Amino acid sequence: DVRLVESGGDLVPAGGSLRLPCAVPGFGFTGRFSEHATRWVRHAPGVGLEWISAIDGSRSKASYIEAVRGRFTIPRDNAKNKLYLQKDSMRPEDATKYYCAQYSGSICYDFIPTDLASWGQGTQVAVSS
Repeated sequence: DVRLVESGGDLVPAGGSLRLPCAVPGFGFTGRFSEHATRWVRHAPGVGLEWISAIDGSRSKASYIEAVRGRFTIPRDNAKNKLYLQKDSMRPEDATKYYCAQYSGSICYDFIPTDLASWGQGTQVAVSS
């Protein structure tokens, strides 16, 4: 099984920024993020698992849910073999646990959590108002 590793969870003030790295130990960036579509997912209270960003292995274009569009991006660092969730203009409702997850293939499909083959353990984010 492939395990992803998220980190960077912290307490930040409303309006602040935070960057969450996602890494796949043992795999080079070109061998994993370019071949497997990746989503960032969060656990939304009262909603359950909610996808917030998605990008195909071809990295043609990232997509975001309306609640985070314009505030969150998913940059990558080839030298460090990591994909990030960059969170700006954070709001109290962004406080929850965030997960990085990948499909077994290079295409993102409609979000069904059980379709994602590899998950991380999650990282907790808190926002002070």
